[in-house]
Amino acid sequence: MGMNRENGANSEVGNRGQQGGAAFLLAQLGAHAAGLFAERIAGLDLTPPQAGLLRLMARTPGRSQRQLAADLGMPPSRFVPLADELEERGLIERRKNPNDRRLHALHLTEQGERLLAELHQAGAAHEQHVCEALSPEEHRQLSTLLRRMAEQHGLSPGVHPGYRSIRPDRPARRSGRE
Repeated sequence: MGMNRENGANSEVGNRGQQGGAAFLLAQLGAHAAGLFAERIAGLDLTPPQAGLLRLMARTPGRSQRQLAADLGMPPSRFVPLADELEERGLIERRKNPNDRRLHALHLTEQGERLLAELHQAGAAHEQHVCEALSPEEHRQLSTLLRRMAEQHGLSPGVHPGYRSIRPDRPARRSGRE
């Protein structure tokens, strides 16, 4: 007898007596891992959204606020306060875009680069801690499967979907900078 969605081994209904299906376990582990990561990088005086922005800027230096906001899936009005805070801390800088003087290109500063190196170390330690129950081969397999699932759902590689719902801690300033 074939399995269908209503009574298949992977359905939530089929797993009532167990600890939840794959979707629930992904959500449970994702929330747990996100909390652990936030705790780990708090020692660097970073929030997860700030960490993600620093990593994105390192991969794509010189992009405009509008481009970076689009990559993160967030409106520019929510992006500006996030970038403002990192600029105030001396981690990023806005420079005139040589191709379009109306736009500002965002870059990491030397201080931002140093903090990014510490962030990479924290990320590697986090990955090791979260996946310590897996063998190296199981870790590779899980990563491959999760990448395939993320692609199927149209998620941008390396970008947390939570950026879509970030609310600024303070009202966005009308700086006129782009």
